[in-house]
Amino acid sequence: MLALAAAAPWAHAAEVQPAAPSLHGLPNYPVPPTQRAQAELTAQTGVPVSELAANAPPRYTVKRGDTLWAISGMYLRKPWDWPKLWGMNLQQIRNPHWIFPGQVLFLHIADGRARLSLGQGDQGIPTVVLKPRVESSALPPEGIPTISPELIAPFLTQPLLVEPDTLEASPRIVALPKGHTMASPGTQVYVRGDVSKATRYQIYRPAKPLVDPATKKIIAYQSEYLGTTQLVEPPSGPDAVSVFRVDGIEREVGVGDRLVIAPPREYLNYTPHAPAKPISGDIVSIYGDLNMAAKNSVVALNRGADDGLERGDVLALWHNSRRVEDVTAPGKPEIELPDRRIGLMMVFRTFKHVAYALILSADEPVEVADRFTQP
Repeated sequence: MLALAAAAPWAHAAEVQPAAPSLHGLPNYPVPPTQRAQAELTAQTGVPVSELAANAPPRYTVKRGDTLWAISGMYLRKPWDWPKLWGMNLQQIRNPHWIFPGQVLFLHIADGRARLSLGQGDQGIPTVVLKPRVESSALPPEGIPTISPELIAPFLTQPLLVEPDTLEASPRIVALPKGHTMASPGTQVYVRGDVSKATRYQIYRPAKPLVDPATKKIIAYQSEYLGTTQLVEPPSGPDAVSVFRVDGIEREVGVGDRLVIAPPREYLNYTPHAPAKPISGDIVSIYGDLNMAAKNSVVALNRGADDGLERGDVLALWHNSRRVEDVTAPGKPEIELPDRRIGLMMVFRTFKHVAYALILSADEPVEVADRFTQP
């Protein structure tokens, strides 16, 4: 969810400001000072009409399935400038996480500047109607997320990058039931290795190298997530063989696949923003062994935390220049086509030298070795 703070005017934007009180049990996260200052400045001046997206709607009703990223892109040319969207109505929208389906956004333009107003009450909290003689406790209303959580949730509970030594020492599937070549949900499989540390595991295929397209060097090893499994019978017999039940699968599970203890789930708040400093790099892998990626695909980058990338960084996607024959000219000379910007992506998980990003938009298919820069 977006991490945002109070909506009252402050005298000095650079100072650290207290957050607004929690509203009906909703979380209230702090916003980075630079982004809060951007919202406060917008609250005073509005947004120049030149920064509005083409065909920004004069009225929009928030619906279930909307995201703050999508709404920001609906109104602004640069969706990562979401603090400006917040600042367009800082007084009514105390926290952009507290925007709900059914609320109505109104766009007002005057003197070359744009502002928003919010319908459905001062604080925009939906009215809960209780029937007579029914006792109930209202749950906090469900605000819209920054991006669709289901797109990245699986990647937050999967290591993705597993050290080769870790997989080598992990329990392994050594056999399947008679007549089976692959396991499916409900199949019981035979496992050897130390399973004393947990009863639930994730299943991975041994790691494959991620090669930097520029240096041709291996920068990390990516493991393929296959599914989940649970201990049914502890080790027994002379060879200490355990029995596990496969609970769910994403890909086919077979002999030789490894078991890794499932990590605790991470609940994170994403604040889309441009990188703090210029950065560029290449896509090194498309998750799922695909040749091409599109909107909502996950890709691995050859830059990570050590290079300055962090969660929420929005990056521009580019097709590199390429040489083609000009068949329309005499002699068919070879010419160079320029670099072309084709979309945007947002970093949602970082490792030391690798980061994973969700493609937010793409005009053309994205390929390995396509490059990225700050937007």
